[in-house]
Amino acid sequence: MNIGGIQGEMQAMKLEALNTQSAATGQKVGADFGDMLTQAINNVNGLQKTSGDLQVRFDRGDADVSLSDVMIARNKSSVAFDATIQIRNKLVEAYKELMSMPV
Repeated sequence: MNIGGIQGEMQAMKLEALNTQSAATGQKVGADFGDMLTQAINNVNGLQKTSGDLQVRFDRGDADVSLSDVMIARNKSSVAFDATIQIRNKLVEAYKELMSMPV
């Protein structure tokens, strides 16, 4: 089980964001924000499914799954879900701030 997977993914997204150019300059623009958000949510969903699958396998007595694997997967999915909730909260807060601005 790769613990640094999420961190590596976040660093890759950071590099991708830094390498993109503005649409105003006419140069290449990276992935659409909606696509990146969808990909991030799908990754969180995948982590939660993996965690659930490992827990079921452990509960059934699978010798290939240890308690530490289950706990690590559960904590990874929990951290990813909490981060997703915080991002959602910041987006809602930014939306409310924009809507309250005078035109």
